[in-house]
Amino acid sequence: MNIQTIHNALGGSPDLIIRQMVLINEWQIALFYMNGLTDIDMIQSDIIGSLIDLKKLNTEFDLIDADNPLAYLKEQTLSVGDIGSIQELSSLFTHLLSGDAILLMDGYAEGLRIGVTGREERTISEPTSQPSIRGPMDAFTENIKTNISLIRRRIKNPHLWLEVHEIGEVTKTSVAIMYISQIADDHIIQEARHRLSQINIDGILESGYIEEFIQDKSFTPFPTVYNTERPDTIAAGLLEGRIAILIDGTPFVLLVPALFVHFMQTSEDYYQRADISTLIRVIRYLSFLIVLLVPSMYIAITTYHQEMLPTNLLLNLAAQREGVPFPAFIEALLMEIIYEILREAGIRMPRTVGQAVSIVGTLVIGQSAVEAGIISAAVVIIVSITAISSYVIPANAMSISVRMIRFVLMGLAASFGLFGILSGIIILALHLNSLRSFGIPYMSPLAPIVFEDQKDTLFRLAWPRMITRPRLFNQKDKVRQQASKHK
Repeated sequence: MNIQTIHNALGGSPDLIIRQMVLINEWQIALFYMNGLTDIDMIQSDIIGSLIDLKKLNTEFDLIDADNPLAYLKEQTLSVGDIGSIQELSSLFTHLLSGDAILLMDGYAEGLRIGVTGREERTISEPTSQPSIRGPMDAFTENIKTNISLIRRRIKNPHLWLEVHEIGEVTKTSVAIMYISQIADDHIIQEARHRLSQINIDGILESGYIEEFIQDKSFTPFPTVYNTERPDTIAAGLLEGRIAILIDGTPFVLLVPALFVHFMQTSEDYYQRADISTLIRVIRYLSFLIVLLVPSMYIAITTYHQEMLPTNLLLNLAAQREGVPFPAFIEALLMEIIYEILREAGIRMPRTVGQAVSIVGTLVIGQSAVEAGIISAAVVIIVSITAISSYVIPANAMSISVRMIRFVLMGLAASFGLFGILSGIIILALHLNSLRSFGIPYMSPLAPIVFEDQKDTLFRLAWPRMITRPRLFNQKDKVRQQASKHK
C-alpha cells in the first residue's frame, strides 16, 4: 500500500526508483530513491550490498532481533553513517526529494531515512560579484552543506551553532542560521528566529525572498540586510556578533544586522595595511557623494546659479550648450537613462557581445550625440564620472540605491536649484536615521555616535589597536583580543 501511495503521489515519475527485496525471516522491504539526487555508488555498495550480504549470512539468524528488525538493519547491517527514522508521510517525501533513500518494511508503520545525497553540484570557484586582489579566493555555492563547511573551516569553535529551518510549503527549502553563541546577542538571535518563523510562502528560490521578509522596513531604497558570496566576509561578521542566514540553492548568504557602514566596507580592507585601507575607504565615500550629488549640482548651477562658476568655465559651458535644444535637466536625465539602459544591456547580453555593446554605447552614441548637438560634452563628462564612481561602491545593493536617489535629487535641482538639493539631503538624512536593522540604528556608529567604534568606520586602525568588538552587536564578549605588546 505504501509503495502505491508513494508512486501515485509522485505521478509515476520515471526518476523514482523502487527496489523491492525479500531478506531473511521473510522480511519484505522496499527501497525508494530519486535517480539524479542520490549517490548511486553508495546505494549499490552501502545499502543494497549490505542487504544482500545479510541475506547470505545464514549463521546470523539467531542473532537477529525479530521484534525490531528496522533497528537491527540500522545498527548492525547498513554501513551508512547518516541514518534516521521517519514516521510521517510528509517527512518521507521531504527526505526523498532532498536526495535521501527511504527504506520501508512490510508490517511496520515507520521507516528509515538513509543519507546518500549525491546530486551534481557546482564546484567551489572564485567570487564573481565581489572580487578581491588580496585574500581568499573561494566563494559559496548553491549547496547549503558546502556553504556551512566553508564557514566552519574558518571558525573551528564548538560555540559556532547552527539551526536549520524548513521554509516554503511547496519547495521545503532549508534555511539555516549560524552564530557564535558566546558573542552574538541573544535578543538578535531570537528576533532572527521569530522573523523566519513568520514566513509563510509556497516557495523560496533565492536569498532575496528571505531578505524582503526579514527586513525592518520595506519602504526604503536602502538595503538593511547584507548579502555576500564570500565566506571570509561571513566569518568576519560572525566574529563581530552578527548572524548569518544561509539558504539552500543560492550562493549568496545573508548577514544581519547590516548597517550603512558595512556596505562601504570589504573584506579586503582588513587584509591590507591600515593606512591603505583608510585611503580606499575615503575614496569610496567620495565616490558615494559623486554619484549622489554631481549630476544634480550640475543641473542646479547651470540652471539657477551661474554666478558660482568662474567666468572662463561659464563661457565654455555656454558655448557648448548654444546649439543644444534641451534644458540641462532633460539633457542630463536623457544621458543618465541611456547609460542605465546600456548598463542593463551589458549585463543581460552574452559575454561575447556584452563588451561590444558597452563600446558602442559609450563611444559611438556619446560622440555622435555631441556632434549632432543633442547634448553637450560637459554632460557626457558628468555622466561618465558618475557611472565610474558607482562601481567603486562595494555593495551592488547600495550602488543601486544611490542611483535611484540620484534621479530624485536631479528633479529637485531642476525645480528649486541648490535649495532643492539641500532639502533633499535633509530628508535623506532624516530617513537614514529612522532606519533600523534588527533593532540596531542603521547609521550607527555615526548616528548615534559611538566613539569606541570609530576605530573601524570611516577609517581603520591597525589590528593590534582593534581590541574590542562593535558595541552595538554584542553584550557578551566585547574583547576581541588582549592588548598587544609591541612598539
